[in-house]
Amino acid sequence: MSNKPIGLFDSGVGGTSIWKEIHQLLPYENTIYLADSKHAPYGPKGKERITELSIKNTEFLLEKGCKLIVVACNTATTNAIKTLRANYDVPFIGIEPAIKPAALQTQTKVVGVLATKGTLSSELFSNTSALYSSGTKVIEQVGDGLVELIEAGKMDSVEMKALLKTYLEPMVEARMDHLVLGCTHYPYLMPLLLELLPRHVKIIDSGEAVAKQTKNILEKHQLLNTKYQTPSTEFYTNSNPEVMQMLLGTKFNAEFLEF
Repeated sequence: MSNKPIGLFDSGVGGTSIWKEIHQLLPYENTIYLADSKHAPYGPKGKERITELSIKNTEFLLEKGCKLIVVACNTATTNAIKTLRANYDVPFIGIEPAIKPAALQTQTKVVGVLATKGTLSSELFSNTSALYSSGTKVIEQVGDGLVELIEAGKMDSVEMKALLKTYLEPMVEARMDHLVLGCTHYPYLMPLLLELLPRHVKIIDSGEAVAKQTKNILEKHQLLNTKYQTPSTEFYTNSNPEVMQMLLGTKFNAEFLEF
């Protein structure tokens, strides 16, 4: 079992930001990544449809023999991971916005969260926010249009910059000092975010924490790959693979899939 791959899925290419963190921390692990770009973004779809898509993605990865599945999508985690854990035997690693570290570290007591509608409206996000943000003002902003532009490879476009400015300026005016990225697509906007935000604003995403949790769960279940080998890495997408190829670099190939 330990030599079997780690599976990851997202509503598109964004979860490759999580894959990079896992690959860096666990360089000998075999991995399979599935981008359901055809149905991106998941945010507006509603809990039932998000769960349906998450089940389909999970079963694809299980058919490939995955020993653990990372739900590399905030919206799928907050809406579907409870169902996935109840119906499948493999361990699941989920992702949710990093409210806790932001709330603990903020000096101004104002934290911004940029996420999809599906994440911000979920019960899991609401519970987590209530648990950790007492005494802190949390400004929630739906990032409408951001995922679509990233999926089209338009990270540095004029349209992207204009949208981000619209979303960020009210948070900055409210004295935000931490911005939580609540979507795995958003780390690919880091250059623009650093350009648009004041230097004192700290940007937090979940990638490193997810990689560490993946390692912990593999060790707990005695699934860590102890063979020092060149890993097998497979990437699948049901949309144009060029954007994923651009984000991954020329070293990795993305295969188109009718899915």
